[in-house]
Amino acid sequence: MTAPETETRGARPAASRRPEWRAQAPVVAVVSAGGAVGATARYALTLAWPAPPGGFPWATFWTNVSGCAAMGVLMVLVTDVWAAHRLLRPFLGTGVLGGYTTFSTYAVDIRHLADAGRPGPALAYLAATLCAALAAVWLASAAARRVLAGRRR
Repeated sequence: MTAPETETRGARPAASRRPEWRAQAPVVAVVSAGGAVGATARYALTLAWPAPPGGFPWATFWTNVSGCAAMGVLMVLVTDVWAAHRLLRPFLGTGVLGGYTTFSTYAVDIRHLADAGRPGPALAYLAATLCAALAAVWLASAAARRVLAGRRR
């Protein structure tokens, strides 16, 4: 295959792909750094507030709800208030809050409750976390918009 044939099929030469990676490297770095911060905070909460075997995982529940509320406020700030640096949302949103919230642990907690013979609390935890997390995003973003509207008057 000749170079023009390759270009017409959508493939790009290797030399033109390198700058694309270099442009994404800072994003990957800030997401990684933010994820380490968020995951450390989440882990600290689970150590401070451990769930007994078969008990309701309150630390994970409140971590997810508070993280979703923080995401609601963050999104209002970066979309309505700040001309945010291009790395702020990946660092705070994807990194810190992505590492802080833990829907994978949420799924494991549901299974642990079910395996411990507690299907009622498992289903309650499943529904309560989803409803509370969605409500937290909505309420926090609405509250942030209301506060900002009051300041603009």
